[in-house]
Amino acid sequence: MKQDIVTQQQFEERANVVKAMAHPSRLMMIDELSRGERCVCDLRDLVGADISTVSKHLTVLKKVGIVEDEKRGKNVYYRLKVPCVLNFFQCIESVLAASK
Repeated sequence: MKQDIVTQQQFEERANVVKAMAHPSRLMMIDELSRGERCVCDLRDLVGADISTVSKHLTVLKKVGIVEDEKRGKNVYYRLKVPCVLNFFQCIESVLAASK
């Protein structure tokens, strides 16, 4: 019985990670961060949203452990905490190609 509870929790945690990525702006930011660390201002320009909106998106990604941040002076810099998330992108592309 305890194993069922652990498994259910694991599926819920996995769903939370997938939900965190389920926004075009967040996917764009993850893709950009795959090329290296970026400040919030760089990601704002990429996404075309205000700093507040970009920060909220980054908070969602940070909460599930996809990104981490570091404050330097007045700027906050983000980087991928778990670069293997990019493997998920490759999988999505395979699904899209197979559905054509």
